[in-house]
Amino acid sequence: MMRIASIVSILLVLNTIVWAHTQTKILTLMGVRFEITAIAPTQQETQRGIDIGIAEISRIEQFLSPHIAQSEVSYINNNAGVKPVHVSKELCDLILRSKKVSELSGGLFDVSWASMDPIWRFDGSMKELPSPEIIAHAIRLINYNDIIVNTDSNTVFLKHMGMKISFGAIGKGYAANKARDAMKLAGIQSGIVIAGGDLITWGSPEDAKLWTIGIADPREPEKAVSWLDVGEMSVVTSGTYEKYTEINGIRYAHIINPKTGYPATGLISATIICPDAELGDALATTCMLLGEVEALKLVNKIKGVECIVITQDFRIVASNNIQLQPYTVQSAYRIIK
Repeated sequence: MMRIASIVSILLVLNTIVWAHTQTKILTLMGVRFEITAIAPTQQETQRGIDIGIAEISRIEQFLSPHIAQSEVSYINNNAGVKPVHVSKELCDLILRSKKVSELSGGLFDVSWASMDPIWRFDGSMKELPSPEIIAHAIRLINYNDIIVNTDSNTVFLKHMGMKISFGAIGKGYAANKARDAMKLAGIQSGIVIAGGDLITWGSPEDAKLWTIGIADPREPEKAVSWLDVGEMSVVTSGTYEKYTEINGIRYAHIINPKTGYPATGLISATIICPDAELGDALATTCMLLGEVEALKLVNKIKGVECIVITQDFRIVASNNIQLQPYTVQSAYRIIK
């Protein structure tokens, strides 16, 4: 479930004593584009902060990626239906939080969706739809209740052979949170981490001012349809317009409904605004699957969480406490998509 964010513009920030330094590094981690910005009094401090953020993301990738043979997630998947495996408390806790979102979403968010992963390909190689029999078999292996976590022994067991877990819809948000925390601990008082379409900010771009974030236009993702000002906040966008395949003239996007085995329909973009990029990551995917009415109903019930959704007929709709602003070229420091 990859999201892509646009290039960061360099900001010169004046603090009350010295000119601060802004530094940004762009690289690929966890299979997506990461963009890490640090603002600090000296260039050496910004570089050190960015290096610490990268090290934290790399550490998380090593245990979370199902594409790394020796990762904890690969170990869990390889022992599905065989035995519980011992993993870190950190991974156990992430799985338990994922299961809470599964309950909140009625099972639409489910990290055991990964049995569907090999069936749909969005690299241009798919020429025909998967057979209903293949999809039905994969759906039988999707059930967050069959992920058994023992917090006393820190073990995880997938009840059925062939089950798999993957954190594509929550792992990047988790990594963004952890990179921010590590950079703040290292003394970086202002910055941004962008992980695909997951953005988290802290501090401010200038003294006593907020970050201005643009919401991507699905028709032209390098442009924005609206913007909002945020302080220490995450802004996470999930959309159908960046990664998809076309079969018989119909576009199928990469966000798969675990209940039907087919791609989501109804929305082309969902943006979540909340303090936690991990939660925002999971809820953005959930909203894409719920559709306009149910997505807004869910978000309006959750304190401290807001959303902006764009429908297939290009209506832009926001939750109760969001005031949409028209976009101008100079408005946004970042466009999140």
